[in-house]
Amino acid sequence: MPTKKHSGAVDRDASLRQHLLELVHGGHAHADFDTAVRDLPLVKRGKRPKGAEHSPWEILEHLRIAQGDILEFSRDPGHQSPAWPSGYWPATAAPPDDKAWDKSVRAFRRDLKAMSDLVASPATDLFACIPHGNGQTVLREALLVADHNAYHLGELVLVRRMLGAWK
Repeated sequence: MPTKKHSGAVDRDASLRQHLLELVHGGHAHADFDTAVRDLPLVKRGKRPKGAEHSPWEILEHLRIAQGDILEFSRDPGHQSPAWPSGYWPATAAPPDDKAWDKSVRAFRRDLKAMSDLVASPATDLFACIPHGNGQTVLREALLVADHNAYHLGELVLVRRMLGAWK
């Protein structure tokens, strides 16, 4: 819902930030992150169903790594992105141990909150070029997070369906 100024005019900056936050968090046109990762049995996290290129673990880690990279690029001039494409995917189809899934979920949520805080802050000029980039803005990076996450969350839901692990 757009924010109104005293005169009844819409506060465009606040409205844009709110719309971006809703988009980044998902759940309108697709499953949100928490729904997509909830209650996946441990034994299915590292399985690649027939016809699928990735396991749920690989998709989760890819989501975490890519989102973290976009966040750090947006706020840290010294950030070095992983090698493409190998650095954006885990080395194995299965989590290395029973705690890895939950650790990755927590890291994804932490970075999503940090990106949301960056977008929500009135101190962030959404339209200013990121000084260490080549034309990117925080607006563009937030849209990239939303787009990338939506794509791979859909992939995760499909893989879960193929594994018989989606309600």
